[in-house]
Amino acid sequence: MISRLDRRAFLQSASLAFIASLARRSWADGGAPSAAEDAFVRFGSAPQQLATPLSFMERPITPTPVFFVRSHFGPPALDAARKVAITGMVKTPLTLSVADLKGLPEVTITAVLQCAGNSRSFIEPRVPGVQWSHGAMGQATFTGVRLKDLLEKAGVDTKAGFVRVSGGDLAPKPTVPAFIRSIPLSRAMDPTTLVATRMNGEPLTLAHGAPLRLIVPGWAGDHWIKWLTTVNVQKDEADGFYMHTAYKFPTEVVAPGQPVPPEKMKSLTTFPVKSIIGRPADGGRAPIGAQEVVGVAFSGDAAIAKVEVSLDDGKTWKPAALEGEGGVGRWQVFRYRFEQKTAGRVTALARATDRKNNAQPEKAVWNPSGYHWNAWHRVSWEVA
Repeated sequence: MISRLDRRAFLQSASLAFIASLARRSWADGGAPSAAEDAFVRFGSAPQQLATPLSFMERPITPTPVFFVRSHFGPPALDAARKVAITGMVKTPLTLSVADLKGLPEVTITAVLQCAGNSRSFIEPRVPGVQWSHGAMGQATFTGVRLKDLLEKAGVDTKAGFVRVSGGDLAPKPTVPAFIRSIPLSRAMDPTTLVATRMNGEPLTLAHGAPLRLIVPGWAGDHWIKWLTTVNVQKDEADGFYMHTAYKFPTEVVAPGQPVPPEKMKSLTTFPVKSIIGRPADGGRAPIGAQEVVGVAFSGDAAIAKVEVSLDDGKTWKPAALEGEGGVGRWQVFRYRFEQKTAGRVTALARATDRKNNAQPEKAVWNPSGYHWNAWHRVSWEVA
């Protein structure tokens, strides 16, 4: 006899297998978007801005076919032979394909990938940019080799300060700045920073950066360069719009709506502690009786210590049960069960605290680009 939990898992796996088969026939082969994309929440048409539905924020791994997609210029043509060049302040410059990586130790890491602008639409007053809800994030397993191993193989000069990274996607015209990022050499040498070739056990799809993608757990997604082609070791941070202007955050709290001078801005790195409720759906309905609030919680600074749920608008809080292995930049599923004996509207709030005692705030810190929204998440539903 199949238990209720096993039956649900079976039905989910069957439906996801079907979606995955559609996705593999399109993205992995560089073809047009398939029916799998119908599950996404779309933001415009080009380049791809596809959000994962909140209903998937209740599981440890986000299936690849519904894993959000963020693109500045759209993907380049699929090229399984595309190589990454390790250049700059190294003794022996290298040019490596996926096949060339097979002789190095393979590593698999489970990590949250979150767009810096995830949940931007909830920032008040409103700011420009893609008006993401909560779906510009997901968690997957990423398999590849440590960037540290590649840099050491090339004979990295430890007097360098940064690595300049870029991918195969090209700006649509010469007047548009190229998407180029820098990360400190210390972060590049961190054993969790990977050059990945696989995602959730399968080769990377084109939409998710095939054939090579940078993985920087705990840091905002602007560092996770897709279609990786260049890792240039250099003394200073890279020039360009995407380092000197974009992806900046105030060094101190500013009044909402106020301009911030450039000298009081810093580059985004670690994302803050956050929890999101995946179920029940906001505006949904449920029968009287057993209720369950389920979601995910994570932090770029430390593993999650606790998640709490409030049913009285934050006056009192109850602990939720955590599931799965914790870690820096890795989410855990949380569950809170209770009995609702009367009909009416129910509202749940969730807040998380990590092991460095960083607590999710009631209100997110305003900033001119709407980055890193992480206020208490609130959902309401009707019980009848």
